[in-house]
Amino acid sequence: MNSAAPSPGLPSRLSLYLNLIRWDRPAGTYLLLWPTLAALWMAADGWPGWHLLLVFVLGTFLMRSAGCAVNDVADRDFDKHVKRTAQRPVTSGQITVRQALTLGAALSLIAFGLVLTTNAPTILLSFAALAVTILYPFTKRWVSMPQAVLGVAFSFGIPMAFSAVQGGREWSLQAVQASVPLAAWGLLVANLFWVLAYDTEYAMVDRDDDIRIGIKTSALTLGRFDVIGIMSFYVLSLGLWALLGLQLGMGHWFLAGLAVAAAQVVWHYRLIKDRTREGCFRAFRENHWVGFATFAGTVLDLALR
Repeated sequence: MNSAAPSPGLPSRLSLYLNLIRWDRPAGTYLLLWPTLAALWMAADGWPGWHLLLVFVLGTFLMRSAGCAVNDVADRDFDKHVKRTAQRPVTSGQITVRQALTLGAALSLIAFGLVLTTNAPTILLSFAALAVTILYPFTKRWVSMPQAVLGVAFSFGIPMAFSAVQGGREWSLQAVQASVPLAAWGLLVANLFWVLAYDTEYAMVDRDDDIRIGIKTSALTLGRFDVIGIMSFYVLSLGLWALLGLQLGMGHWFLAGLAVAAAQVVWHYRLIKDRTREGCFRAFRENHWVGFATFAGTVLDLALR
């Protein structure tokens, strides 16, 4: 007896959308989340309250998911030439460009709804954060180190955390400046260097494919200095976190967390020094533990005063 092939149902369609937003790969969300939460604890001088915690945890997940949708649309013509990405839903045609952008817009709107529950300076900063998030995927065509743009996008939660805690009701750039101390902007730069480190590790995985299809990455720009470049980015990141954290009143438990992070960086060097795809990808995938160590040190330091 012949039967028609089953048509795609809700579960299969849902799985495609979950694949699009990397539901099964939460490491990217953690990379965004830990430095943002560390900044939130610093800004609040301890427990920030359930409201702001939920806003930043959910907002981080939503914006990372939206960013994945936009990234896959922008990279669809490149991804089909890379074995690791060829089966992504947009690249393979299982989800249309319009559907992906609609999902990305919907997730962004929900995240913006969360931001609206904070204050005026944070809402103003959210527009800049969204602009950088949308811009990043397209910079791979003309910026030699697009990971630096990603670093800004992945670090914007830091000043937003400070403004959410310390901001008021005034709608002005002066209000933003008043609610975000200079040290918080410095932490954005510190985190940018961390993003440069781990995303260069990620770019090393696809180096051969990226050369063939003609996109720009920090791994290609650094060339044979890629490993020393990554380690330099790590040192700059951890050094700035330490210096700026001390300026913001952090103490020895915070520094202990950074020491644990530094120990992991030494392990990452062992993973990437031979430039194998497996080692570089594992180093990238495990990087969120570096961020977690920094966050844990921050929480402990403020809790045990």
